[in-house]
Amino acid sequence: MTVPQRRFGRTGLTIPHITLGGGWVGGLLIHGTKDQRFAQLNEAMAAGVDWVDTAALYGQGQSETRIGEWLKTTSKRPRLSTKFSVDVWEGDIEGQIRRSLEASFTRLGVDRVEAVLLHNQIADGDAPGSFSGVSPNHVLRTGGIADIMDKLREEGLMDHIGFTALGDPVAAREVAASRRMDVAQVYYNMLNPTADTPAPPGWNTTDFLGLLHVMKAADMGVMGIRIFAGGFLATDERHGREIPITHNAEDAAEAARVAAMMTALDGETGDRAQRAIRFGLASELLSTIVIGVGEDWHFTHALKALEMGPLDADPMARLDDVRAADGNFAI
Repeated sequence: MTVPQRRFGRTGLTIPHITLGGGWVGGLLIHGTKDQRFAQLNEAMAAGVDWVDTAALYGQGQSETRIGEWLKTTSKRPRLSTKFSVDVWEGDIEGQIRRSLEASFTRLGVDRVEAVLLHNQIADGDAPGSFSGVSPNHVLRTGGIADIMDKLREEGLMDHIGFTALGDPVAAREVAASRRMDVAQVYYNMLNPTADTPAPPGWNTTDFLGLLHVMKAADMGVMGIRIFAGGFLATDERHGREIPITHNAEDAAEAARVAAMMTALDGETGDRAQRAIRFGLASELLSTIVIGVGEDWHFTHALKALEMGPLDADPMARLDDVRAADGNFAI
C-alpha cells in the first residue's frame, strides 16, 4: 500500500500517517545489521513513508550515522527531522546548538533538514537543575532558544522549528501557545491519551492537560510519540531498551492494565500493536505517528494496521470506560 499523508499544521507540508523513527527504544535503525537497516529504510520509502525522524541523542549519534550511511545509497532522499539538546547553565546556547547541528548534519551527510526540534524537556521554572530541562522563558525570551532557532532557519539550516513537549505540561502548553514553534512531538497512546481527553478521577501519572488542543489552536504540526508506551502496548516481551518518560509509567504493573484494555477491544481486528496504532490513527489532532521498529517485520505489520483503519467510536468509548472505571489504571 501507499501510505496516505496528512496536513502538517501550518508548515505547508504534508506528512505520512506514520513516520519512521530512529530512536533507541524501537532500535532497529541503531542496532540492526546494515542489511536490516537499509531494507527497512527502503521499504518505508517504497510505501510512501518519506519522513524519517532522528536525534543527536539517539544512540549518541548512532541513529544519524546509520541513516546517513543509507542516504549515500539512495537517489530519493526522504524528508528529515532531527533534534538537539542544550545545557542552559553552561552558557553560549547558540554555540551549543550550532555545534550540535553541525555534528548531526555531518553524520547524516546533509546540509539542511526539513525540521529541527528542541529535545530538552520543558521545565516549570528557571532555577538551576538538571541538564535536561529548559523553561518557557529560556525558549521564548528575547535572544532565547526560539530566536536562535529562527536565526538558524534564516541561514537555511532547516525549514521549520519545533520542540518535544515532555516535562511540565503547563510549561509545554505555554511554549505551544506562543506560536513560536511550527511543530512538536507529543506523548499520546491508549494508556495515556490526556494530551487530547481529560484525565479521569484518580489519574496517577502525567496529565498532559489537553496539550493537543493548544497545538491545534496554534495550527502546529504534531508528531505522536510512544504509541506503544515504550513497548508495553505492543508485546509482553521486554527488550531492555524501555525508557520511562512519564510519572509512574512503563513498569511491570502495566501488563495487567494493558490486558484490561485489550479485553475491552475483543472483536477488533489486529493484534496488540496494530490496535495501538489504530488508536492513534483515530485522533485527528495528530499529523503523524512516529513508529520505531525493533524487528524486520514490524514495519510491514504497521502498514497492515493502516489498512485496517482507525478504531471507530464504539471501541474508543470502551477504552474510555476502562479508564474511567479505575483511575489507577493510568500509566
